[in-house]
Amino acid sequence: MSNEPGAPTAPMAPLDPSIRAVLSNLSTASITMALLKSGLRNVWIRGARSIEPDYPRVVGRAFTLRFVPAREDLATPESLSSARSTRGAMDVIPEGCIAVADAMGITDAGIFGDILCARMKYRGAAALVTDGAVRDLDGVRKTGLPTWCNGVAAPPSVTGLTFVGWQEPIGCGGVAIFPDDVIVLDADGAVVIPNSLVDQVVKTAPHAEVFEAWVLQRVEEGRKLMGLYPPSDETIEEFQAWQRERS
Repeated sequence: MSNEPGAPTAPMAPLDPSIRAVLSNLSTASITMALLKSGLRNVWIRGARSIEPDYPRVVGRAFTLRFVPAREDLATPESLSSARSTRGAMDVIPEGCIAVADAMGITDAGIFGDILCARMKYRGAAALVTDGAVRDLDGVRKTGLPTWCNGVAAPPSVTGLTFVGWQEPIGCGGVAIFPDDVIVLDADGAVVIPNSLVDQVVKTAPHAEVFEAWVLQRVEEGRKLMGLYPPSDETIEEFQAWQRERS
């Protein structure tokens, strides 16, 4: 397994630049609607909020990290220097990925601080997202690593959690996330796109965003919502005519 002590991490498939470009222009709200139409309702990571108000949207493949409840014989200061540790994971984290850490929603221990975030930034990670807390908040901000988390806590991770591995399926904020799934982060939070559905979202969601922008214009002009949103057949025809005029 890739998360065995001393074992190399399996290569992460790069995210196609054209896909990254499309997703970078899609809100997480639009993505959740596109996934809902595919039958997926549980894709928004609960509790993950950005520590800065003006982060740009971030897109990347998930590099998963998993914690379990602290056990005193394992969660020790000495464990931080073992091969199976957050330090070991940070030394193999791939460029361009988003670190997604399952901390089980525990927020009274900080799972990452400024040093680990600085290492992620140096390795080229795009962002960190977790349902847990971070520590050394001022230092984390100074690293420049975009971070979405569920709070801030001074105590180190070993006071409440035991790190057990990376690049395996996790549950973060109540959402199932697998390595290489695609994560999108913005002001509304963190959303996961299953790897098998990325192409479908890229194909359908931009059209939906254009339609909603058109609907907003009609609302600002005073149109009633009934028959407009959701659209009636007449509204669809009107929108299509508007598109033809623009093309």
